[in-house]
Amino acid sequence: MLNFKCGLEVIYLCITSLALQERKVLSMAAKSKHVVDFENIKSTMSDPYKKPVQVIDETGKIVNQELFDRFSDDELVTLMEKMVWERALHEQTMNFSRQGRLGFYAPTLGEEASEMGIAHAMKKQDYLFPAYRDLPQLIQHGATVKEGFLWSKGHYQCYDYVRRGVRAWIPQIIIGAQYVQCAGAALGIKKNDEKDTVAYVFTGDGGTSQGDFYEGINFASSFQAPAVFFVQNNGWAISVPRKTQTAAETLAQKGVASGVPGVQVDGMDILATYLVAKDARDFAAAGNGPALVETLTYRFGAHSSAGDDPSRYRTKEEEKPWFDRDPLIRLRKVLTDKKLWDQDKEDKLVAQYKDQFKQDMKDAEAAPKQKVSDFLKHTFEVPTPDVAAQIKEFEAKESK
Repeated sequence: MLNFKCGLEVIYLCITSLALQERKVLSMAAKSKHVVDFENIKSTMSDPYKKPVQVIDETGKIVNQELFDRFSDDELVTLMEKMVWERALHEQTMNFSRQGRLGFYAPTLGEEASEMGIAHAMKKQDYLFPAYRDLPQLIQHGATVKEGFLWSKGHYQCYDYVRRGVRAWIPQIIIGAQYVQCAGAALGIKKNDEKDTVAYVFTGDGGTSQGDFYEGINFASSFQAPAVFFVQNNGWAISVPRKTQTAAETLAQKGVASGVPGVQVDGMDILATYLVAKDARDFAAAGNGPALVETLTYRFGAHSSAGDDPSRYRTKEEEKPWFDRDPLIRLRKVLTDKKLWDQDKEDKLVAQYKDQFKQDMKDAEAAPKQKVSDFLKHTFEVPTPDVAAQIKEFEAKESK
């Protein structure tokens, strides 16, 4: 089990180490005009965060038997089924998009282990603040596929799941804004003394360059609120590579200044991702404040269904090593070796899932045509006087 308290201890040890280095430098003052060796500090400050947690390596070899043995055969199969479900959802949704039956959609191909590993660690009572690439996690948390399709279409009924008691916001389009919302929800959890409950939030590597990211983790840390911040580092913020977004060697270390312990995990390994996500959740739910998890993953295709071409900003040489780390191939090998999985089983699941998605799309397309008054009614729980007047005005026009 990961000890996120050790993350705080690492921060302390780094400060102690810096103090010792400073003494050493001062003692050598006669030999150097510099008081502090900033080059040494810079070259070593990322060291505690550059050891991603891993259970299965790129070849499907078990590299941490103790962690692997924590999973029963049934759990291994369930995790594989969830990744197959997400990939089938991606493939069918992209087909719908090409047919002109959807609006905006952010592909998830390649990120199944990161998304399903984290989703598997969530509990029903947790609050979820997804970004636009996180429809699979939202659906796993209680929304329906139909509602996911309606969100893509911009239909007001897309968040009907809230009325069913699903604790989740609609996917956030504004980059990083969900971090502030999550911090506020986490503070509410603490003030209401909700036990064994946390607020989950996702962003990509590009989101960590936004002010809302820092404000969110700082606020949650200041109040020791039970939030778990996930950064799905897929290497690209649309066409901006990770290496040009920040000088920080890791994104996990971005929590240090706010006193938030962070860790990297192999985001192409669903077993490692689940275990780290679970430990982060346990840490936050126990009243220790927030935790930050960076999953190292990769976006196999385009940024969105809008049609950007990755070949314009990525090379085949960069892509191939990541394609070879395909999370489904990795776990499929392990399960096949254990006689728990075969291609026939997977093919039947994919066909079953896609048939259901086709029905979900028919249901979404049968939703009532939207009116302006419908949008206005869903702006506030209790409409303001101005909005109430507008609702009345548009209802009168729409009734003619």
